[in-house]
Amino acid sequence: MRSSNWSRLGWILMITFAASAAHAATYYVAPPASGGSDGNPGSFGQPWATLQHAADTVIAGDTVFVRSGSYTGFHLTTSGTVGSPITFSAYLQEIPQVVSDNGVTPDGINLEGTDYVVVQGFTVNGRGRAGIRAVLCEHVTLRDNVAQDNDRWGIFTGFCNDLLIEGNVTSGSFDEHGIYVSNSGDRPVIRGNLIFDNNANGIHMNGDISQGGDGVISDALVENNFIFGNGVAGGSGINCDGVQNSLIRNNLIFDQHASGISLYQIDGGESSTGNRILNNSIHVASDGRWALNIQDGATNTEVANNTLWSDHSFRGAIDISPDSLSGLRSAHNATEDRFTADDGSTILTLAEWQALTGDVGSFVATPGDLFMSPGSDYHLKEGSLALDTGETRADVPKDLEGTNRPVGLSFDVGAYEGLGVLFMDGFESGTTSAW
Repeated sequence: MRSSNWSRLGWILMITFAASAAHAATYYVAPPASGGSDGNPGSFGQPWATLQHAADTVIAGDTVFVRSGSYTGFHLTTSGTVGSPITFSAYLQEIPQVVSDNGVTPDGINLEGTDYVVVQGFTVNGRGRAGIRAVLCEHVTLRDNVAQDNDRWGIFTGFCNDLLIEGNVTSGSFDEHGIYVSNSGDRPVIRGNLIFDNNANGIHMNGDISQGGDGVISDALVENNFIFGNGVAGGSGINCDGVQNSLIRNNLIFDQHASGISLYQIDGGESSTGNRILNNSIHVASDGRWALNIQDGATNTEVANNTLWSDHSFRGAIDISPDSLSGLRSAHNATEDRFTADDGSTILTLAEWQALTGDVGSFVATPGDLFMSPGSDYHLKEGSLALDTGETRADVPKDLEGTNRPVGLSFDVGAYEGLGVLFMDGFESGTTSAW
């Protein structure tokens, strides 16, 4: 009898899966001038005209390809599933532009309570709040979008687990941040984004317990991001409030007008503890703060293989609070000869920092000692003091550009591994941006 029941269950599962796979549909959206009409069937030859019509129609497994043109945004409340996501994507290399907020929230694209959704290839500029917003969600992917000159945020998420925010351009946010991952969503991945000229933080992760949940973001991975020109109104290149057990590696942060990377607790439900800060290149502007800011009981932090420099006249490499010193491991960083463990009241040299913390292998080096062209090209120059002076790390197997580490005898310090390339035939090879 048991065998018969299992056989029957197997057939039911197979039929259910086949029905789901058979339903998965591909739809197209194009402007009316290109034949789009919501009265069409949504095929390639007879596309729909509006993104909202597509959002109101799709179910798990469906894909919507959007042709070049100008559109009102969309508000999606339907979820995909683990094997059948809902995908909204630019068609091939075309550029769909969202030029009006969706009809429900003051954002361009809004995902509300949706799981297993992919949004990729959209340009969403000049929106009333966020270019793209996703809240109360799981397994959402936001990839290769452009979100510029939006009123508050380029990309905003809240209470979202297992996010992937990858390959986006977020710049010119008037009020706040390029990318804002908020509330107690765990395991976000923020990778390979170009984030610049936002008024406050480049990337802000904030557990914010006042909104519910545990107020902690855990197990984040923030890697391979180009972050520059942010923080005129305050805020870090990478800002972590209530962020724990996370890995921040291979990020390039420069021309930063506040701190480079900050670990602290203001809104978060708990302190930012157990984080690894590895192989980042940080160069803070003269109107900025400290390259690395560790505060409010941010214990058990590991800081290794980074370049840490501030052009500010009396700030420097690391500002750490006394209650954050427990469990600190600092090693093999290229730094400014300026540290503090009391918010700048006392300035420590590297030697004094090493006596206080047990730091090993760190050394003083200016940006000019390290990089090809500080301010524009942060690849390592010939003879750079960062070459072969890092420690071997299994948790940083590649550099910002995907080069396997090490190239030489041992790991290099900073986000890049190996030498940069000088000008060739009038074109620069090895610039700061892959965009």
